[in-house]
Amino acid sequence: MECSFLELRCKEVVNVVDGKRLGHIIDVVFDLQTARICGLVIPNNKSFWNVFKGGQEIFIPFTQICKIGEDTILVELYAPTPPTTCVMGK
Repeated sequence: MECSFLELRCKEVVNVVDGKRLGHIIDVVFDLQTARICGLVIPNNKSFWNVFKGGQEIFIPFTQICKIGEDTILVELYAPTPPTTCVMGK
């Protein structure tokens, strides 16, 4: 299957873990030495006022892309778990 960047930009990215819509692709990252796609970049702004802030992006590694369909791109992203502290009992 071949797909241009313009076609990818029109597809909506959806996380299969929680069903949330993540947005549309704004960039594709390549490894120039191997000529392979490393991943996709989508914006991380969810409110109107975040439009004025820069640098908030989510990188999705190519290994976490489940399926590229006609209208959507399904990805598998898990929320980072906070570090746990071990409490020693008496």
